[in-house]
Amino acid sequence: RIHITKATLQYLNEDYEVEPGYGGERNAYLKENSIETYLIVGCSQKRKEEKAMMAKLQRARANSIGNLGSPWGPERPFHVANHLSKDMRIRGIVDYMGKDKCTQETMNPEDEVDEFLGRAIDARSIDRLRSEHVRKFLLTFRKGELEKKYSKEVDDRSGGYVVCAFLVFFFICLVQILIMPHSFLMLGFYLSCCLVLITILFVCAIYSCFRLFPTPLQHISKKIVQSRTNSTIVGIFTIILVFLSAFINMFACNSEDLRECVAKEQNITPRMVNACYLKSLNYTLGEEVSPCGGTSLFCNFPEYFTYSVLLTLLACAVFLQISSIGKLTLMFIIEVIFIILVEWPKVNLFDNFDLLVAANALATYNETETCQEMGSKVALKYVTPVILTVFVLALYLHAQQVESTARLDFLWKLQATEEKEEMEELQAYNRRLLHNILPKDVAAHFLARERRNDELYYQSCECVAVMFASISNFSEFYVELEANNEGVECLRLLNEIIADFDEIISEEQFRQLEKIKTIGSTYMAASGLNDSTYDKAGKSHIMALADYATRLMEQMKYINEHSFNNFQMKIGLNIGPVVAGVIGARKPQYDIWGNTVNVASRMDSTGIPDKIQVTGDMQQVLAAKGYHLQCRGLVKVKGKGEMMTYFLSEGPANS
Repeated sequence: RIHITKATLQYLNEDYEVEPGYGGERNAYLKENSIETYLIVGCSQKRKEEKAMMAKLQRARANSIGNLGSPWGPERPFHVANHLSKDMRIRGIVDYMGKDKCTQETMNPEDEVDEFLGRAIDARSIDRLRSEHVRKFLLTFRKGELEKKYSKEVDDRSGGYVVCAFLVFFFICLVQILIMPHSFLMLGFYLSCCLVLITILFVCAIYSCFRLFPTPLQHISKKIVQSRTNSTIVGIFTIILVFLSAFINMFACNSEDLRECVAKEQNITPRMVNACYLKSLNYTLGEEVSPCGGTSLFCNFPEYFTYSVLLTLLACAVFLQISSIGKLTLMFIIEVIFIILVEWPKVNLFDNFDLLVAANALATYNETETCQEMGSKVALKYVTPVILTVFVLALYLHAQQVESTARLDFLWKLQATEEKEEMEELQAYNRRLLHNILPKDVAAHFLARERRNDELYYQSCECVAVMFASISNFSEFYVELEANNEGVECLRLLNEIIADFDEIISEEQFRQLEKIKTIGSTYMAASGLNDSTYDKAGKSHIMALADYATRLMEQMKYINEHSFNNFQMKIGLNIGPVVAGVIGARKPQYDIWGNTVNVASRMDSTGIPDKIQVTGDMQQVLAAKGYHLQCRGLVKVKGKGEMMTYFLSEGPANS
């Protein structure tokens, strides 16, 4: 129960429900002074609503101001507490003491989780990422540095793209060998293209199986595959080869106009040659003998050139490292070149084909359609540009979607990498903070995943050297005046002194020492607390602590010279067994206990300014190691009676 006086109740502004405390019945002092007391039962409904509203405002403020920094710092110490009124501070303390009474009913974990997830989902929304970082049509990043990083991304699937293009090339060759008239041009070009594509595949295979090939080949493969520019050039070159294979046989076909050829052979005018006339000559698409006489080299199925070009456009879509704008440009160039070739007046392949298709339809179905009706159907040379244009647009939309997804994946990967680096930095920072309050071996124990939070950590140490070093006259130095910011400047100087002590203890020669804590102006350290720092045979950890005590005396003299002060230090040393452990699970505090610690503290409190007082056990170890010690005599120690103590000189005999 929270027990308060009537004076405290006056500051609570009726925010809490109370009942009489009857403190005088349990405490004589309260009864003698007639102090009226109360017990807090719980928060009032008004206070609960205020707490709920304050929680929402704090979350909204945290979302809006971001990382503006904490108001607490060396330039504004105690800032948060000082700007609040007295009644607000008292209510804050009571709120903290009675947290369960005020917050348990108002806090809804499900709502908090939903709100957090909503903010996280909104922050990672695809539409939001795309609008903030990527341009709509070009799909390039708005920030140049992001575009530069993306351009350096290595696509390890370049070999797979070339394999797909090679398969497209293989099927184009297969179709045209089966459909088109054979020629030396077809044979020579297809063999050359096949050799070039196999070479490119071999280079990509070297990158995949890096160690199986000589170093020069490895260097060439790595330079081509790992460079986005080089791999793009290789991809464009492969597409050009596939495109050439799609229409190169067109130049080996007989491009003579079929109407003029038949008219000349039959000695009639070209206007008389139509589908009906060809049907009367029994010449259709399936005939191998030309009506013009001799072996026919007419390409009776020129639409397969169009189909091959469509396969080439599919090969363009395979190369994902080429941007959507680059693919659109490349496919548009391919379409324009092909249309110019087939629409060229001297190339009559499609005109001949349309005429033969009409004759073939009459021969197949024996219909009585007139030649005018047959000619009214849309010619292939008009259909081809439409088909190619629709196909190019469809592939462009697909390429745009693929690139947009790839760029968003890159953004997510970049965010994940940055978050991972920040997490690692934060983890390292937290580890450093943890090492500042706990020894490394103890910190490792608390960082272990299998550890239980409520598990007690302790260890018994056989021979530990303990030091207490206090600035005996600091209380005289500390005053609260307007000139020193109500004592803050005094604390700042003490902080600098302790920081100097910490810097010294972090030196390599004092690695066996561990700072335990500071109590006011008293600095506590020990050595030999674990197996790595305890030197059972050589007692080096004891000498290290003695040397450290001497260094602190020297450092204090240096501070006095430069700060124009006259601080005096008293240091007490002792050795013996201790129990070390951690108290607290969420806020662990490492400390050591035992008679050794108590006596070391008494060596400090009963010491003389600017002297290092040690016990007899400590004197025996240090004297054996060559240190000079002066006997002080018997000193009355609380709880121990009279003890023989010694003063340690400034350094060992061999210094």
